[in-house]
Amino acid sequence: MTISRRKAIIALGGNLPLGGMLPHEILLAAIEEITPSMGEICQVSRLFQTPCFPAGAGPDYVNAALVLDTNLKPTSLMHQLQAVEQKFSREREQRWGMRTLDLDLIACGDSVLPSPSEYQHWLDLPLELQMRQTPPELILPHPRLQDRAFVLVPMCDVCPDWRHPVLGKTASELCAALPKSDLEAVQPL
Repeated sequence: MTISRRKAIIALGGNLPLGGMLPHEILLAAIEEITPSMGEICQVSRLFQTPCFPAGAGPDYVNAALVLDTNLKPTSLMHQLQAVEQKFSREREQRWGMRTLDLDLIACGDSVLPSPSEYQHWLDLPLELQMRQTPPELILPHPRLQDRAFVLVPMCDVCPDWRHPVLGKTASELCAALPKSDLEAVQPL
């Protein structure tokens, strides 16, 4: 029996220190925690400094992206990524709040989960509801990736030709559609 392998795109971010570790050190350490049981890391982006969202909610973030070749199902991979977050004292007290480490599964192959209609619901959700509601299950691709320079700029470092399975645009095309001010705010470290 052949095991199906797919490329997973993971966004990394954090803006709080942990012990003596600064956010950029936490991201680098977290990359080391992505074990062979999760898959093989193919590429890792540069580290970027990005403004906190929403504006004024805390210190700037450090963000990155990586591509992982995996045979795990998306939900299994997400559970393992959450275990890595826990090693770095991730707390989920507030949606979009400050954190030591955030590992978001952005895409896994061309999967659209949990269904095209449920994906569309989260894609169309107004911002004020996005800030308050958390999906009950994994949504793929990440329904907000096309709005976020802090995700797309690092993605373009490692997979500029990745094509969104619903929107039909590449990471580069999605990035180019963002406001110039959003793109300029994402600075390499």
